[in-house]
Amino acid sequence: MTNILAIIPARGGSKGIPRKNIRNFAGYPLIAWSIAAAKRSSLVTRIIVSTDDEEIAEVARAWGAETPFLRPEELAQDKTTDLPVFEHALKWLEEIEGYHPKIVVQLRPTSPIRPRTMVDDAINILLDHPDADCVRGVVPAAQNPFKMWRFNGEERPLGQLLEVPGIAEPYNAPRQILPPVYWQTGHIDAIRTATIVEKKSLTGNVIYPLVIDPKYTVDIDTLQDWAKYEAVIYSGLDVVSPGKQRRPMPEAVKMIICDFDGVVTDNLVLTDENGKETVAASRSDSMHIKTLRENGVEVMILSSEPNPVVKARAKKMGVEAIHGVGLQDKGRVMREVLEQKKVRAEDVIYIGNDLNDLPCFEVAGWSVAVADAYPEVIRAADHVLTKGGGRGAIREMCEMVLARLK
Repeated sequence: MTNILAIIPARGGSKGIPRKNIRNFAGYPLIAWSIAAAKRSSLVTRIIVSTDDEEIAEVARAWGAETPFLRPEELAQDKTTDLPVFEHALKWLEEIEGYHPKIVVQLRPTSPIRPRTMVDDAINILLDHPDADCVRGVVPAAQNPFKMWRFNGEERPLGQLLEVPGIAEPYNAPRQILPPVYWQTGHIDAIRTATIVEKKSLTGNVIYPLVIDPKYTVDIDTLQDWAKYEAVIYSGLDVVSPGKQRRPMPEAVKMIICDFDGVVTDNLVLTDENGKETVAASRSDSMHIKTLRENGVEVMILSSEPNPVVKARAKKMGVEAIHGVGLQDKGRVMREVLEQKKVRAEDVIYIGNDLNDLPCFEVAGWSVAVADAYPEVIRAADHVLTKGGGRGAIREMCEMVLARLK
């Protein structure tokens, strides 16, 4: 068997997003996504995280990677390049364990959204081409460099960045006649160990492409990137996940069942001196319920909350409500409701926010969490809304279903 080593570099001193490698991304530590991609491979034989940080090492081990060493501090600086990190790892493994892989796969944590077969696809390209020093993931470039300029100062003329034989002014030419250009991503590099050890390079001179669908293009550097790419995960894109694969929305939605506290409401409660409780909800959540009913989709509330405010709010929204359900009984009651109404569970969407909603997630054909749901609920959900409970989450879900019906 060919020894193929996946190395995931993850230093602890990130400045743009502090502690980003172990920050939760779509319900899981960011580094867990790269570990999952390596574990998914049928060709990778060993997975190592190279880090200088013991907390990152602990998280990495919990998700199935090895951390046989801690990277020296001098190899974990802002300006540290990848090559010395990989040279250190290979040297340590050779000297301490006598381990020498033939191929090294680099999986950067900041590009966590990967197709299921990406790792094996890259390795197979390398194995199929003996002349290759490495394989690098690329996508079609969003911006064409033939239309770019060198900036020489505000008081000086621009300089043409690139020339194209046979085209005098490529910056004025139609994109269709310019050479195709690809951008390297951080998803994957499959590298021969000899390229690193002997050629002192992570690429060598002969670099083959693994062409990646642009919809997987991700590089997380800012918190804005974080939110943007979490939305990509929640959109239902088929990716390698550390947890269960998220299911798509049912083709024929017949019912939307909502929890009350934290879904219909914002999960806060105001209590006066007499013990009377008041909750806050969004008027906009009622907007599309009549239209859904006209299209054969029923909306109802299923709640553990005994307070009559549940029925009062449900009446105002124009939906049925069952409340006062025992915390341990929601899944059972949901099954009974579906049986009585003769609705198949696979045609039902359930929206929840807390741990007592998880039994209903197991029943529903599509489990949905509000944006501010408990982390374990987000992790278990098939989809996560952009709105929080009591702040338009139900309206958002209704609009998604109506868009499907068009």
